Amino acid sequence: MMIRRLVRSRAGAMAAGVLLTASMAAPATAQESASIAPGLNSAVANAAAEISSPGGEPQAAPAAPAENPVLTFFKNTELSGFVDTYYAYNFNTPKSPCATVGGVAIFNCLHNFDVAHNAFSLNLAELSLEKKPTTDSRGGYRIDLDYGSAAAIVAGFDPSPTPINQNIQQAYLSYLAPAGKGTIQVDFGKFVTQHGAETIETKDNWNYSRSLLFSLAIPYYHMGVRMAYNPNDKVTLGANISNGWNNVVENNTGKTAGFMGIFKPTSAVSWTVNYMVGPEQAEDNGGVRNLFDTTIAYTASPKVSLMLNYDYGRDTAGTSLAGALGLKPGASIGWQGVGGYAKYTPNSWFALVPRYEYLKDADGFMSGASQNLQEFTLTFEFKHKDGVLMRVEYRGDMSNQTYFLKNASEAVKNQNALIVGWVYAFSSKTP
Repeated sequence: MMIRRLVRSRAGAMAAGVLLTASMAAPATAQESASIAPGLNSAVANAAAEISSPGGEPQAAPAAPAENPVLTFFKNTELSGFVDTYYAYNFNTPKSPCATVGGVAIFNCLHNFDVAHNAFSLNLAELSLEKKPTTDSRGGYRIDLDYGSAAAIVAGFDPSPTPINQNIQQAYLSYLAPAGKGTIQVDFGKFVTQHGAETIETKDNWNYSRSLLFSLAIPYYHMGVRMAYNPNDKVTLGANISNGWNNVVENNTGKTAGFMGIFKPTSAVSWTVNYMVGPEQAEDNGGVRNLFDTTIAYTASPKVSLMLNYDYGRDTAGTSLAGALGLKPGASIGWQGVGGYAKYTPNSWFALVPRYEYLKDADGFMSGASQNLQEFTLTFEFKHKDGVLMRVEYRGDMSNQTYFLKNASEAVKNQNALIVGWVYAFSSKTP
C-alpha cells in the first residue's frame, strides 16, 4: 500500500512540475508552441494514466459479457395474448339449445361464439408467440394457443377433431425470400383462413358477436402451405394449397387451392379478393366446392370508417350430403350473402358500430334449413389505453322461416339478444 501511494505521489509531482515549467517559460513563437504542445500533452496523459492505474500501468477496458442466447431468442419473439369474457341474454329465453358444436351448447341460434344464454362465460383466452421473418433473419414461426368455448366450437367443425388441435389455433413455420424488388413469405402448417371481414379474435373485429357470413359462409382455418408476395406496399398476392375447410386431417384424396389479392390504391381504401376451390366432402372427390369472397374497407375520415363484405359459394352434393339435405346426388347447392359495417369513433375511448347482413341459404347447406336470413347489430365500444375493452351490443336475427327457439319449444322467426363483452389484451412489443 505504501508503494502504491508513493507511486501516485511521484506521478502527481511529475505532472505538477511539467505544468509549472510550462507556465513559467518565456513566450515562444507559434512554430515553437506547436512543437512543445505534443510533448506537454503526452506527459500529462501519461501522468494521468499512472494515477488511474493501481499498479502504475494503464488498464484495458473490461470485455463485454456474452449475451444470453435465450434472451436473444425472446428479444426477437413477440409474446401477446388476451382474455375474452361475456354475458349474453336472449329475449326468447330458450330452454334448450338449437345445436351443439364441439360439446358446446348453442342457445343463441346463428351466433358464433357468444352462444350462452343468461350466463357469464369465458369466450376465449389466447397466448401467442411469433417471430416475424425479416431480411436480417429470414426464418420465423407463429403459435397461437387457445382455450375456452370458442376454441371448442372452431375445432368442432373439423371432420376429424382431436383434443390437441382444439387448443392450437395456428402453428406454422415461415421463411422470407427476396423476389425482385419485393419479398415472398412462405408459411407451412396450420393457419387461419384468409376469407372474410372478421377474425376469431374479438379484439380485432368491429363488433363483439360474429357476422352470419363469418359463422356460416366461410371456413375458419386450413392445414397446408401458403405464400404471400409483396411487390410493393400497394399490392399483396397470395396462394395456398391445403387439406380443405377446417381440415387438420385430410378427409379425402383431393386438395383445395386458394388465391388472394389485396390492393391498396390509396391510404384510405383497401380491397381484398379471395377465391378457393377443391373437394370438401368426406371420402368424395367428385363434388367441388367454390367460394368467392371480397371485402372493401374505406376510411372516409379520421372518425368514420366503412366496410362491405360479400360471399358467394357453390358445391355439389355427394351421396351422404344429398341424403342429409333431402336432395338428389349430384345436385348443385349454393349460398350467398352481403354484410355492411360503419364505425364512428368520435374520440380515443368510444366507438359506435352498426352492422347489417343478408344471407340466402337456399338449400339449407349452411344453416340447416332453406331460408333467407337477416341480422342487425348495434355495438357500443368503450376502450382504455391500457388494453381493456368493453362492448355493449344489441343484436336482432330474422328469418323468413320459423327457425329460432322461444321458451320451451316454440319456433319463431326472430331472435333478439343483449351481449356485454370484456376483453383485456397485451403484447410484449407494446411501448
